[in-house]
Amino acid sequence: MENEIGTLYVVATPIGNLEDITLRALRILKEVDIILCEDTRTTHTLLNKYEIKTKCISYHTHSTEGKANAILELIRDGKNLALVSDAGTPCISDPGVLLISQIKSEFGNEAKVVPIPGASALITALSACGVSVADFIFLGFLPHKKGRETLFKEIAISERPMVFYESSHRILKALESMIKVCPDKKVTIARELTKFYEEFLTGKPDELLRILEGDTNKQKGEFVVIVAPL
Repeated sequence: MENEIGTLYVVATPIGNLEDITLRALRILKEVDIILCEDTRTTHTLLNKYEIKTKCISYHTHSTEGKANAILELIRDGKNLALVSDAGTPCISDPGVLLISQIKSEFGNEAKVVPIPGASALITALSACGVSVADFIFLGFLPHKKGRETLFKEIAISERPMVFYESSHRILKALESMIKVCPDKKVTIARELTKFYEEFLTGKPDELLRILEGDTNKQKGEFVVIVAPL
């Protein structure tokens, strides 16, 4: 008799404040056989807080095909796994989506992929930005080079709110690009969400650029950028 295949739980973890995790997520992390994580050190910080001893193995953008095949074998052998990212909901601008695609391709409709919802930087930012976002377009992380300026031109003419993630290394360049193509649009940047220095700043691109250039501390962290339509 063949083993029943295991379940992959897609578990949302905090985006900053370690208290932002559900009771269900904590239970699943305790009960599974293995936790797949981007960086075991980051995940262990969370696990140690809640005294969770589950074994962790790494799975990230640079994981080999052999690592993915080994994970598929674990599921085939009936092992239950949890997939987490360093912060927030896995598979949203995150390499976990490739693994889930492979699982569904391998096991078809028998695949057991169970989402455990929780924190998301995208939804957290939208909930407090003051922009009507019943309908919006999410761009994830913008490309570093190829296609980047084309996307800013699309942002300029969009009649829907456009939302994207940006790093501390490129936030100033993003604002400079918007000054060129959509100088009059209202932009909200949400920084360090749920952390001690959480901050929302709203204004035209040139206004925000002056604020960030005037205080380098405001250039730190990960950013969610929300561009409202005119």
